Amino acid sequence: WENGTSGNGTIGDFQSPFSPVIDKAINGITIIILFITMVSLGCTMEIEKIKRHIIRPSGVGIAVVAQFGIMPLTAFCLAKLLHLRAIEAITVLICGCCPGGNLSNIFALALKGDMNLSIVMTTCSTVLALGAMPLLLYLYSQGFSGLEHAVPFTGIFIALIMTLVPCAVGIAINHWAPRYSQIITKVGLSILLIATVAVGVMCGISLGATVWIVLSPQIMAVAVLMPFIGYLLGYTMSVIFKQNGPCRRTIAMETGCQNIQLCSAILKVAFPPEVIGPLFLFPLIYIVFQGAEALFLIFVFRMYERFKPSTEGK
Repeated sequence: WENGTSGNGTIGDFQSPFSPVIDKAINGITIIILFITMVSLGCTMEIEKIKRHIIRPSGVGIAVVAQFGIMPLTAFCLAKLLHLRAIEAITVLICGCCPGGNLSNIFALALKGDMNLSIVMTTCSTVLALGAMPLLLYLYSQGFSGLEHAVPFTGIFIALIMTLVPCAVGIAINHWAPRYSQIITKVGLSILLIATVAVGVMCGISLGATVWIVLSPQIMAVAVLMPFIGYLLGYTMSVIFKQNGPCRRTIAMETGCQNIQLCSAILKVAFPPEVIGPLFLFPLIYIVFQGAEALFLIFVFRMYERFKPSTEGK
């Protein structure tokens, strides 16, 4: 991070808001949250379904292009248009370059989407992120003065490995001992909620007034616009490539939903506290609007399904 400077000085000039003990505790809990999330995600995946979509990859291919084409470009454009500071731009770019999250599977189900495509897309984007995410961050960071050498590629690569290993464990459990998959998912969700609350409490105690940095109008605008643009352009792209209704809705959700747990882990573990400051909480702001906008779209779709004439096609 000695090279992590911008034209106006250091890339991040926050005083570390955490004591060493709390900082290590939050790092540890963040890693646990990521591990549990990815094991649970792996427990929803079936090898045979993955094989079928790999053999006929048109839907997955479109979804992958949407995921790694639309969201990073959206993050880059918003960071430029809103004149974000260097560390804010990195934060937004990392979020935009993350693979799809497992919330997209839940939203796709609520929208009567193609669940096989949803799960396979989440799997493929997670695996491809190992190469795509560092490459995209390298390319887009060239557009910001001072960011060329500021992206912590080693930390990001380690975090991506941390997603693939537990995900593979989950897939193995679902394949060899499927009776345990639902139990692990339910227990994991409970632990996840407790761990998230614990991180929230520790952050609330430590950050105090500095939390307003992550609630600035520019950051809030990114959190509102980025998922919406992802949903909209993901759906538009699937229409252009003539996908059916369930696939369109699935690709829209897969595009707009990011792996927030991975993003949080990267921001918290790969960056020193004095560099990232409270901005590692940006993914939590993002997920609020990501979820709220998806729920609104689900409501609109359900109302359409309820009141549309019965003579219409699917």
